[in-house]
Amino acid sequence: MDRNVELILRSTRVVVPEGIRPAAVAVTGGRIAAVLPHGDAAPPGAVVEDFGDDVLLPGLVDTHVHVNDPGRSEWEGFRSATRAAAAGGVTTLVDMPLNSLPPTTTVAGLRAKRAAARAGAHTDVGFWGGALPTNLADLRPLHDAGVFGFKSFLSPSGVEEFPHLGRADLEAVAREIAALGGLLIVHAEDPHHLEDAPRAGGTRYADFLASRPRAAENEAVGALLAAARRHGTRVHVLHLSSADALPALAAARAGGLPVTVETCPHFLTLTAEEVPDGATEFKCCPPIREAANQEALWAGLAEGTIDCVVSDHSPCTADLKVPDFARAWGGISSLQLGLPAVWTAARRRGHTLHDVARWMAGGPAALAGLAAKGAIAPGKDADFAVLAPDETFTVDPAALHHRNPVTAYAGRTLHGVVRSTWLRGRKIADHGTPLTEPTGRLLERA
Repeated sequence: MDRNVELILRSTRVVVPEGIRPAAVAVTGGRIAAVLPHGDAAPPGAVVEDFGDDVLLPGLVDTHVHVNDPGRSEWEGFRSATRAAAAGGVTTLVDMPLNSLPPTTTVAGLRAKRAAARAGAHTDVGFWGGALPTNLADLRPLHDAGVFGFKSFLSPSGVEEFPHLGRADLEAVAREIAALGGLLIVHAEDPHHLEDAPRAGGTRYADFLASRPRAAENEAVGALLAAARRHGTRVHVLHLSSADALPALAAARAGGLPVTVETCPHFLTLTAEEVPDGATEFKCCPPIREAANQEALWAGLAEGTIDCVVSDHSPCTADLKVPDFARAWGGISSLQLGLPAVWTAARRRGHTLHDVARWMAGGPAALAGLAAKGAIAPGKDADFAVLAPDETFTVDPAALHHRNPVTAYAGRTLHGVVRSTWLRGRKIADHGTPLTEPTGRLLERA
């Protein structure tokens, strides 16, 4: 063994790209130097951490997080968001360009984001840019400044400073991003289907669900795929809720289109049938759908049509979650709970933590081009989550670290307790408590 090794992490269950096996992971200079047999002797001077039968996973990569800082930091700031991420086994997040003021739609907006994140990031943080009908000239400068890609909406975003793309705007944006060799990530709901749907007023979840029909998603996904074909644009479908869109996505990929897909823990673990009326902590767009739809999403994950599972952590202050589904802010706060929520549902369906690591670490890292993240392998950053997979806990919103204690998972019993989280070989959270010193770095597209 290399005598320069500084740290050895041992477990009888280490999730490596090939599967799960006993191993000792050697760390030097914040990087994984080697993955060795479990029983190898540690070199003199190396610190040894033995996790016994707890599972050593790659640190999770969450590429869909709304931090809202600056401008709406009372909803969520970088310090609180990254503390929650660290407590939940997430070592890298990529911040969405809207809900902050200014949004990340210009280089000046990106600078403001980076300044807000710099002092208080407990995890590594990267940034998406935004593509609007009015900022086509800003896309190349943002690309050159290191954003990981560009987010657009095909229906109203909910905030006036981030307008959605019409069909002609989508063509122009797709063409420009293809010319950059960039990535277009899209909230895919069709505004005309939404306008034609029943209005969502009052406390009944069934009325809200009817106002966001699957047809709106299906139509918008089809329009995105058509634009991608015309311009050769690499595209990514955000927070897929409608399983009806999966056949078109699978066919597009089989035909060579560079399209990837994500879904979210709430679509995989929560169902429309169980949402109480007035419980707007469950409101998100697109919405949580029926149990049969959920099972089809799980099938899409198993088949590989869906690449990633990410949080879409979209928090707000508690007063914005009024019991009227039409007026309440839409967004689910789950950054700290994604790993146990997904594992709880996955284990019941026969999936393993190797699958979960692929969906929640490897897939998102590949999406963003984070070559040093997402796997326990030599040369990667020494980012880890240590999980006790058979232990359970009951979600107490007051014990979560995101800024406002609102979550759709309140009172649920979940499998999987995150023992500790490590960033480049340094422990950043221990038994659910983030350590005080922020050690995260700001990341740029390679």
